[in-house]
This record gives sequence, structure tokens and C-alpha cells, in this order.
Amino acid sequence: MHIQFTMEGGIAYFPGMSQPVTIDTDALPVEEANALERLIEDASFFDLPTRAAAPPRGAADYRQYTLSVDTPGRRHTVQMTDPVEDPHVRALVDHLKTKAREGRTKTKQQPL
Repeated sequence: MHIQFTMEGGIAYFPGMSQPVTIDTDALPVEEANALERLIEDASFFDLPTRAAAPPRGAADYRQYTLSVDTPGRRHTVQMTDPVEDPHVRALVDHLKTKAREGRTKTKQQPL
């Protein structure tokens, strides 16, 4: 399973921080891959609309997320905006935000 996750916008928006994060579950430890696949299943990701409800009119500084998941035989992309109401979808987004931060930290720590 290939996952691409992008965060944009928000109060402290920095374009460099909004680079897409790509995760290949085949490259993860088995337990971590299973946990991520379970989050996608619990969120009923492939049944979500391609665009979640927009924030209220006049709302500003909301963070936007784009999440694409590729599995053998299916591909689905969902765009959503904070606040993510569904607790299962929110858990998935929170997990991916953590993975994105971890990925940026590892990249910064590597010698040039």
C-alpha cells in the first residue's frame, strides 16, 4: 500500500513544511504497517467522499489535508479541512501528521 499525505495552510504555514509525505507500508515494520492499514480500514477511507465538508464561510487559517491511498486494484484521494469531525478519520490524520513530523526530523538529522 502506498500513501501520500500533504498538509497545507494553517496559522503557521511554511511552504517547505507542506511537502508531501509518501509511505510505503511494505517498507515499514510489520506491526506498524498493520496498524496503519487498520487505521485506513477503521476510517472507511475508500468510502469517503473525495472532498470532505468545507469549513464555515468566512473561516480562515484552517489546515487542509490531501490523502491518497493506492492498493492493488484501487486508488482513492480525499481532501479535507480541519477540524476533522469523524474520530476514525481524525485518528488516521493524526497518525499521518506524526509520521510527517518524524520524516522531516530524520531528514534534518542526516549529514549533508
